[in-house]
Amino acid sequence: QVQLVESGGGLVRAGGSLRLSCVVSGSFVYNTMGWYRQAPGNQRELVALIRSGDSTDYAPSVKGRFTIDIDFERKTSYLQMNNLKPDDTAVYYCSLTLFGTQSWGQGTQVTVSS
Repeated sequence: QVQLVESGGGLVRAGGSLRLSCVVSGSFVYNTMGWYRQAPGNQRELVALIRSGDSTDYAPSVKGRFTIDIDFERKTSYLQMNNLKPDDTAVYYCSLTLFGTQSWGQGTQVTVSS
């Protein structure tokens, strides 16, 4: 069973950057790895996704500002977030999906002040 631990969240001013990390313990095999976010009162939404073949997808609201990446040696997924906006404020979760089973981390808070 895999476990995912996110880190890197915090408070940043609009226009700033953060880099989130998601360390995977256990087998680092996946069909997709993704970053999701959930703001208060909102449903959890997909922010960025990377497939085992390295193709990526991004939510329209973050495309061009966020980048998802994988370091296999460190068993870590990264989400580089640039030009952050107050609307990016949310708890960010990483997820690993393998053969229909989706595992989640505990989340990390990102707060962007105007």
